[in-house]
Amino acid sequence: MNTSDLKVDSAPDGKWWKDVVVYQIYPRSFMDSNGDGIGDLPGITSRLDYLRDLGVDVLWLSPVYDSPNVDNGYDIADYRAIMKEFGTMEDFDAMLDSIHSRGMRLIMDLVVNHTSDQHRWFQEARSSRDNPFRDYYIWRDPAPDGAPPNNWKAEFEGPAWTLDEKTGQYYLHLFAPQQPDLNWENAALRREVFDMMRWWFEKGIDGFRMDVINRIAKAPGLPNAPLPEDSVPGTLVRPGALAIGHENVHPFLQEMRREVLDHFDVLTVGECHRVDHETGPLYVNRDRRELDSIFQFDIMWYFQNGYIGEGFRRIEAWYENCGECGWTTITFNNHDSRRQVSALGDDGAWRKESATCIAALLLCAPGTPYMLQGEEIGMTDVRFSSIDDYNDISTVNRYKELRASGLPPSDALREVQTTSRDNGRTPMQWDSVPGGGFATGVPWLKLNPNHTTINVKEALSDPGSVLNWYRKLLALRRQIPALRRGHFRLLETGVENVYAFRRKLEDTSVAVLFNWKGTETILPSEAFRILSSESFVSNVVGGDTGKLLPWEVRIYLEKGTDRGCFSS
Repeated sequence: MNTSDLKVDSAPDGKWWKDVVVYQIYPRSFMDSNGDGIGDLPGITSRLDYLRDLGVDVLWLSPVYDSPNVDNGYDIADYRAIMKEFGTMEDFDAMLDSIHSRGMRLIMDLVVNHTSDQHRWFQEARSSRDNPFRDYYIWRDPAPDGAPPNNWKAEFEGPAWTLDEKTGQYYLHLFAPQQPDLNWENAALRREVFDMMRWWFEKGIDGFRMDVINRIAKAPGLPNAPLPEDSVPGTLVRPGALAIGHENVHPFLQEMRREVLDHFDVLTVGECHRVDHETGPLYVNRDRRELDSIFQFDIMWYFQNGYIGEGFRRIEAWYENCGECGWTTITFNNHDSRRQVSALGDDGAWRKESATCIAALLLCAPGTPYMLQGEEIGMTDVRFSSIDDYNDISTVNRYKELRASGLPPSDALREVQTTSRDNGRTPMQWDSVPGGGFATGVPWLKLNPNHTTINVKEALSDPGSVLNWYRKLLALRRQIPALRRGHFRLLETGVENVYAFRRKLEDTSVAVLFNWKGTETILPSEAFRILSSESFVSNVVGGDTGKLLPWEVRIYLEKGTDRGCFSS
């Protein structure tokens, strides 16, 4: 592949975020600079050359705001201060300047469905029923028997309501009790949020990833959630559509667009659950003036649960419904989920091959790709041997619930090992040394033991590593506009577990062919009718045109297009 004389095309419509690749940094686990075992802002700054050389364009920084850290920073006590463990605001400013000086951009997490219970607003709100901040949050009187106001269950187990003894009312929290939900019906609260957003944009950040943003509107009256059949009295139920994706969210997002987003050249991406390709345009259709993009979690779910064919069809459906009127994203994991090679591929015998196959789908499919730190070296899930090794609040609470239901400790641990959010949060594996090159002190969360063989230092020295394949694909994506903005169409291969699609833009046409399994596949001659080129790159060595090796992917630059970026 020849990369010497090719450059990234400028965005033809001024929407720079349509041409970028976003790299998520989980700061606590990325790089520790001072030996306390916790990643920090100076640590991130020290690794920016690595990220620039990797070829990513935008860094998404998970929360670094001041927080008591009940939910790893997603419980914010002060939106305009930095958590001491991560550094200072001066450290943040230096990091931001260093990111921009390397030609990259930074987006941050916007967590405004809830705050920490230590936030000044909530401390004021709970001081009395007539405090001016009271209506910044959602309060209700107890039921006649003293129970919570409705039957909603929190995401982190238990009721979604906690009684405030001093004022005699319950407050709503869709997550932990230490994360009270904000009341977006209150105009004063919305003004506070919008002012805070402007403050960060004026500081120079380039956008927000909006945490659980389609939960900010709740059904009027907060009615009980429907009970499953055969439920016993007192059963708690997650509120579902009563608190996720309610229609009242859209006026709030449109107001945010008018008041803040229209005045800055920034990227917005929403974490919106219970949304599919049919309802997605409600958030991203440019005529509705809400968000630039949202995450397609249904695609992630189908791939993570082994429904690969349906996953490919969902990519096409999202493209057809949102690719022209708005924009899409593509991602297979984040800090809340498993490692993508463990969930989608084979993290054992075929780790390298399946990790590179998944990478090709991530970087060649339509939409803005989002990748979690460590995916570029093929990091895997971890299976800690004790619940005491887990830090994630949802993992620990789920384990306690399973034990309370009578499940033996070994079975309860086995269940949470697979689903734990800590799978995506173990420290970055920079080196094979103790501490993994992440920290000289004891890491806040144990490293995956396989860091001795899966690490950046090892990968950089191996031309055939997962890391070098990512670097190759990221360069390819920059060089070929069709991979960023080209029309997308699935192609029928006629072979089980073999998938293909074409990206086409003007005179450039690229076809991508996947063998999504750990066995060799002989391709019938008719499968090649979808392809019209002998020029391709592959993630494996030793393949031939008549068969695909296990987890092989081929990227074809088709006849009639410039092949300067392919080795023939």
